[in-house]
Amino acid sequence: MRIGLDISGGDFAPDATLDGAILAVDELPVSTQVVLIGNREQIADGLIDRGKNPADFEIVHAPDIIGMGDNPTKAFASKTDSSISVGFRLLKEKQIDAFTGAGNTGAMLVGAVLSVKPIEGVQRPCIMSLVPKESGKFGILLDVGSNADCKPETLVQFAQLGSTYAETVLGISQPAVGLINIGEEPEKGNAVTLAAHQLLKNSGDIHFIGNIEGRDLFNDKADVMVCDGFTGNVVLKLMEAFYGIYMKSGVNSEYINRFNYESYGGTPILGINSTVIVGHGISNANAIKNMIKLAHQVESARLTEKIKEIIQHD
Repeated sequence: MRIGLDISGGDFAPDATLDGAILAVDELPVSTQVVLIGNREQIADGLIDRGKNPADFEIVHAPDIIGMGDNPTKAFASKTDSSISVGFRLLKEKQIDAFTGAGNTGAMLVGAVLSVKPIEGVQRPCIMSLVPKESGKFGILLDVGSNADCKPETLVQFAQLGSTYAETVLGISQPAVGLINIGEEPEKGNAVTLAAHQLLKNSGDIHFIGNIEGRDLFNDKADVMVCDGFTGNVVLKLMEAFYGIYMKSGVNSEYINRFNYESYGGTPILGINSTVIVGHGISNANAIKNMIKLAHQVESARLTEKIKEIIQHD
């Protein structure tokens, strides 16, 4: 397996990305190769500084960078020598099996849609987040930011994508799907959630358990929690904020520590024709390492093929 890493992506690149790549290589199977995508001279010098031989790594030269403040669509089209653009070109040409990066999230989404493209039948690719449960398990929250406005049919598809990830990667049999709403009653919510509730209820391939409220995010009521990207992003940033407050307060809790983004490294873009993992912009070396390891886990689980089977079967 060949996993591409955007060395230039992230607030602490290239130091954090190089350190993370080295850590990942030590923990991944020997048959897995991490392809370093970025400024060749900078990467080689960085490896030498760390006591590594650049000849032991595959480096793909990509001198340009799509910055965090760049317009994603314009930058992806114009900066063809950027690490993100080159990474997606390699992915499209199947020179790598997966692509990972902690750079401009919008550009990663644009690259995924324009290069490897959505799976046929997928209305809107989305991004998800793992949610630690009080029981020690994990839930899936989606969408968490890529689709601020959604049609009811799109929410149903998010349920399918999340359920497939839960089964394939997390090993959850018949994952329970809940629709995030302002009340448990079927008649609660806005026009979109009311229609989505009915569609989910009538869907034969989804284990829909009804509406769930914000208080249910951390219990075991639902394994897959579905909402539009606007709501999901607010929830995600709120969880991150509370984790930061707890850390500043010196709270040492095994449960709270599971909210640390470093442990997961990133999140896959669901519904596209390949494995793409997007990392947090503030990723350190440990987060980068885990992002690469997640790419290996997702690709090994054949998630893309499983999603194709589900979507195209419908």
